[in-house]
Amino acid sequence: MALVRYVAAAAEAAGTAAEQVPASTVGELRAQVLTRHGGELAQVMAGCAFVVDGVRSDDATHLGPSDVVDVLPGG
Repeated sequence: MALVRYVAAAAEAAGTAAEQVPASTVGELRAQVLTRHGGELAQVMAGCAFVVDGVRSDDATHLGPSDVVDVLPGG
């Protein structure tokens, strides 16, 4: 499971600063967190960057069990 860390407005919309998410790609992770948190987070995430272990990533990026994914608004 990847550790997802939400920053600023993303944390407010998700209602948490961090959570574990079982996903094999960033796209799968995005879908899972939107299912969990929905509406407001979907609006915020439209303008977010996903940074995996310090590297800006896209939906096709594969995730390992120890990866850390930062969700950064304004990305």
